[in-house]
Amino acid sequence: MKHCLFALTATLLLSSVISARAEKVGLIHVNGTINPATASYISRGIDKATAENAQCIILQLDTPGGLLDSTKDIVQSFYRSGVPVVVYVAPTGANATSAGCFITLASDVAAMSPNTSIGAAHPVAIGGDAEKIDDTMKQKLTNFTVSYIETIAQKRGRNVEWAKSAVRDSANITAEKALATNVIEIIAKDLPDLLKQLDGRTVKERKLKTAGVEVFEIPMNLRERFFQMIWRPEVLMILMLIAVYGIIGEVSNPGGIIPGVVGVVALILALYMSAALPVNIAGIALMVLAVGLFIAEAFTPTSGVLTGGGVISLFFGLFLLFDRADPLFSLSLKFIIPATVTTAAFFIFIVTAGLRAQSLKVKSGGEIMIGKTAPALTAITAESGKVFVEGEYWNAVSETPIAAGQSIEIVGREGLTLKVKPKESRA
Repeated sequence: MKHCLFALTATLLLSSVISARAEKVGLIHVNGTINPATASYISRGIDKATAENAQCIILQLDTPGGLLDSTKDIVQSFYRSGVPVVVYVAPTGANATSAGCFITLASDVAAMSPNTSIGAAHPVAIGGDAEKIDDTMKQKLTNFTVSYIETIAQKRGRNVEWAKSAVRDSANITAEKALATNVIEIIAKDLPDLLKQLDGRTVKERKLKTAGVEVFEIPMNLRERFFQMIWRPEVLMILMLIAVYGIIGEVSNPGGIIPGVVGVVALILALYMSAALPVNIAGIALMVLAVGLFIAEAFTPTSGVLTGGGVISLFFGLFLLFDRADPLFSLSLKFIIPATVTTAAFFIFIVTAGLRAQSLKVKSGGEIMIGKTAPALTAITAESGKVFVEGEYWNAVSETPIAAGQSIEIVGREGLTLKVKPKESRA
């Protein structure tokens, strides 16, 4: 009997140990702006943690903000998550600003590292020209954002009044004050400390077992890393310039193929990104004007007047390409000035040369004989005649009869027959 009890106890202990070791916690890292690639990554991470039956998923966050539509997608993925979602603003010095504030408030458990901050909840609206939004529309957007963050705070039982002030007044607080005012639940110095404090909490009717569990990190896949990398104003600017270089290069030098293909691919990527970034229509119009001025200079040389206008137009087009009221999506002069100089050089030295080369006279083939003169070998009529040009005998016809030995001028060619006319004698 004792042996049976001992065996049963050992089995239960072993089962308990195995069960404890089998517990997992998912971990994803979000650093940088909130955009469609971020939303896709977080949604996939939650699905992965759910499939692994993880105790919870921890989103370690450090962001200056991002796009409202992407933020909404992330919040919705939190709501439908099959596992508890913990947002951890870390490491020390990190921020959950703008869109990051929404994301933190929408989590099942909100945690922050010491010396971090949260607030200033002003996500960027999708696309469009921000400068054309009148005061009424701005107020409507503000009211919508306030109501949206209010519903999030109410759903999670957090400080509603502070959440609304984060939008209306750009309120920003430290981790310590956030804990004291019921904005977050935990301050943890590091990930092990966070897991220790999470252990035993009941979230989504589940008592978390996170002490000493295995933490498996879910990295971004190649597609997500690529789009996360390019989702920057500087990259959009470069793509637009490449599109201009490639397409105009193909037009000025037909048959190159590669410049045209590269330009079209860059244009498609730029259009895809501009649908989400706050692009200013005035900036794009000035860039188009700059390209037109550069091309016009190539066909109608004006001693650099049009080129100078193109350079100025391009500079201000890049300067106004994004809403400069939001530093998150604005171009620095350290990008604008080199881009302007490079583009100006491209059009002045490459495109102009290519376009002018197309207007040069033909230097090979039968066409080079047009305009040349020679004596008629035989009488030339509208039906027949012979001339000797460039070391070759040619059939010749003329609407005006020409006597043998008379000088002729070649005015055209049809196959192996030259069209000629009597050469005008000059006093």
